[in-house]
Amino acid sequence: MMLHIPSVLDKARLKKVAELLGKAQFVDGKLSAGMAARAVKNNEEVANNDTQVNQLNNIVMGSLVSHPMYKQAALPHRVAAPFYARYRPGMTYGDHVDDPIMGKGEYYRSDVSTTVFLNEPDEYEGGELVVHTAFGEQKVKLAAGDAVVYPSASLHHVAEVTAGERMVAVTWAQSMVRDAAKRELLYGLNQARETLLKKDSEAPESKQVDISYANLFRMWAEL
Repeated sequence: MMLHIPSVLDKARLKKVAELLGKAQFVDGKLSAGMAARAVKNNEEVANNDTQVNQLNNIVMGSLVSHPMYKQAALPHRVAAPFYARYRPGMTYGDHVDDPIMGKGEYYRSDVSTTVFLNEPDEYEGGELVVHTAFGEQKVKLAAGDAVVYPSASLHHVAEVTAGERMVAVTWAQSMVRDAAKRELLYGLNQARETLLKKDSEAPESKQVDISYANLFRMWAEL
């Protein structure tokens, strides 16, 4: 499932993020890439030890992990600190799948990938996130502050930036539900569940859908 999450960051938070990124030290993005991705990755990322990282994480990740749509779609068990990536003209990230196991010391499985767009789409040309799906290529270029969630196993790439500068935060989560199809079913069922409960929480159909969601979640969850 690919899901567009609007307004993860509001204008005030975006302004602060832009200020922090303006002070940050960027390094070659290949330094964080796995063996296969290193051959196709051409971008820059904020250095892990940069003094701005903690403040950036507090704003960006604090907003993302508390967003209801993210929590319902990703069902996160472990969430990674993001990479803050910059793409300038000529930069791109070729076709790849995200590494299945990530982390240092405390490892986690990458089930769900998330890109948070940090500047407006009219500030750069090209730079679309292109995800290969069963329905063909899906091109994503969202407003500043919006995010897209997609399965980490998806083949995807970032189209070449031909003008301007693309700024994003990219993070991964190990989900409580490993299977992407099951997560999608639970997300859809939860949407129906919330609608029914708001309409009439005592109605038999509301209770039945609520029970079904809870028990399917219980059946599929891995902790």
